[in-house]
Amino acid sequence: EVRLVESGGGLVQPGGSLRLSCAASGFAFASSAMKWVRQAPGKPLEWVSSSFHGIASNITTYADSVKGRFTISRDNAKSMLYLQMNSLKPDDTAVYYCERFQDGSRGQGTQVTVSS
Repeated sequence: EVRLVESGGGLVQPGGSLRLSCAASGFAFASSAMKWVRQAPGKPLEWVSSSFHGIASNITTYADSVKGRFTISRDNAKSMLYLQMNSLKPDDTAVYYCERFQDGSRGQGTQVTVSS
């Protein structure tokens, strides 16, 4: 059974940082393409960042709205996916989910609130 559990969300002031974690189990994480998506209140799901296992190294991509501020990473030995979020803005407020590309499996999400 595919299981994804996100954690690390919280309340942070504008300009602050948070690190989200996603614990994966039930599938071959090391060879799986993964992504972070988010959903703000009243808005559709938005893609944030992806991590692909390339031939020689990991390939990462980012939405323009987070490029230069967020960093996706993974620890294949621990089956963990991370999202380091810096210079947070109020527009980053959302529930963040990690998602498996292959079947769209998603965790329960973790709330990130950016507010002063």
